Amino acid sequence: MTEIRGFYTLCLREVKRYLRDRTRIVSSFVQPLLWLVIFGTGVRLAGSIQGFNGNYQQYIFPGIIGQTMLFMSMFMGISVIWDREFGFMKEILVAPISRISIFLGKMFGDSTDAVFQGIMVFVIGILIGIKIDPITFLLALPIMLLITFGLVSIGLIIASFMGSLESFGVIQSFINLPLFFLSGAIFPLRETGIPSWLQIASNADPLTYGVDALRTVILGKAWQPLQPLLVNLSVIVGFDLVMIVIGTYAFTKMK
Repeated sequence: MTEIRGFYTLCLREVKRYLRDRTRIVSSFVQPLLWLVIFGTGVRLAGSIQGFNGNYQQYIFPGIIGQTMLFMSMFMGISVIWDREFGFMKEILVAPISRISIFLGKMFGDSTDAVFQGIMVFVIGILIGIKIDPITFLLALPIMLLITFGLVSIGLIIASFMGSLESFGVIQSFINLPLFFLSGAIFPLRETGIPSWLQIASNADPLTYGVDALRTVILGKAWQPLQPLLVNLSVIVGFDLVMIVIGTYAFTKMK
């Protein structure tokens, strides 16, 4: 019971801290809005994307959801550094709960925050005219949550070894950008002429499978998936499990 209470408390703390930061919530609209409205409207590739029957704005919409959750998930690792700076992390580590519960509590809380960010992109999509029915939205939610588990874990793992905000920011950007650009979020991966090394690197990117799964659910028959939905979900779940194991180990070594 103590483990469950500790897990719930940490999870709720992360969610409340996010919801109280209204500036971050409002500013989180800006980046996906710029991508969808300016970039999506300015780049006209309608009819030129293999395996997709629609316009470019519709094509990048699931990718921008993935991008938003990626950047948010990785950024949430900064909470570990803040907690360490203000002494709260020391109090958590000496509490009568396991390091596994501590890690899972922070991970679930931060993942919930990242999913909230993804939901905001859905709101933006509706406002600019992208058709989204309630069933599609409900089907996308669990996929979004699965995507964030592994990404948040990466952020927490990095933060557990970092001693300053500056170091965390550098490493975060170093990982974020390759994951984003190699995922196929803003350009198709099966177009002719794409170098083989780029396709291999993309196949090694876990976000590729998350974006493809989101496109399969959101775009429906208009999209021909790179992999079957079950394969995409299996890769995502496997990635999540590996990151959670590494993350819990990193937290057990934290002093």
